[in-house]
Amino acid sequence: MDWLLRNAFFRIILRPGLDILLLAFIIYKCYQILVQTKAIQLLKGTMMLILIILVTFLLNLKTLSWIFKYVGPSIIVFLAVIFQPELRKIFTKIGQDRWFRFISRAKKYHFESVINSVEILATQKRGSLIVLSRNIGLKNIIETGTRIKAELSTSLILTIFSSDAPLHDGAIIIEEDTIIAAGCFLPLSEQIDIRKSFGTRHRAALGLAEETDAVVIIVSEETGAISLAYDAHLLYDLSIEEVSKQIKLLFEYSEEDETEEVEIED
Repeated sequence: MDWLLRNAFFRIILRPGLDILLLAFIIYKCYQILVQTKAIQLLKGTMMLILIILVTFLLNLKTLSWIFKYVGPSIIVFLAVIFQPELRKIFTKIGQDRWFRFISRAKKYHFESVINSVEILATQKRGSLIVLSRNIGLKNIIETGTRIKAELSTSLILTIFSSDAPLHDGAIIIEEDTIIAAGCFLPLSEQIDIRKSFGTRHRAALGLAEETDAVVIIVSEETGAISLAYDAHLLYDLSIEEVSKQIKLLFEYSEEDETEEVEIED
C-alpha cells in the first residue's frame, strides 16, 4: 500500500480521477433519490438556510449570530418535523436502493396476462389498480388486503375486478407469476400539484410509486383511460401498446424472455 501511495502515476492521475468519479457517483445517486422522492423543496430550504448562516457569520451580524448559536439545535429539530415525510422517503430510498447497480435485474412476469386483462378492463370501463412489485418488498401493503397467492391469469384478474366482487375496490399485488393479494389499500400521494381531475385510484397509485419502486397500472372507471405510475411519476391516458412497451422497459423484458414464455405456453 505504501508503494502505491508513493507512486507518481497514482498520486497525479489515478487518485484525482478516482476522487472525481466517486464524487460524481454520489451526486448522481443523491439527485436520483431527490427526484424520485420529490424532495427538491427540502434541498432548496436547506441551501437557503446554509446561505443565511454563512452571510450571518461572514458579516458578523450580532443578533442573527446569537440566534443561530442558541436556537440552532431547535431549528434543526423544527426542520426535521416539517420535512418529516420527505426525510422518511429519502432514508427509505437509501436503505432500499441498490447503489452499486445502475440497472437492477427485475423479476420475471407473465406480462401478456396482465396486458390482456388491462385491455379488457379498459374497454369495459372497470376501475382497477394492478401493482407489479420490483425490488422493494410490499409486505405492509399486502397486509392491508386479502392474501390469495394464486397463479396469475387474465381470467382471475377480470374476476377480481368484476363489479360485484368484494375485492374490486382495492389493488391487487402481483409478484412474478403470482397474485399475492387483492383488495389492498395504497398510500395516497402527498403531491400538491397533482391534477384535480384525478380520483382516489390515481392518487393511491402515485402514492405507492413515491414510496416504493413498484409499477402500478390504473384503469379509470369513468373514462376507461389507462395510466401508469412508477418512480414518483404518473403517465396518464396511454394506449395499451404504450403501456406494454413501458412495462417491458421498466422490467428489462427482452425478446428472448418473450420467446421463452411462448415456448412454455405451447
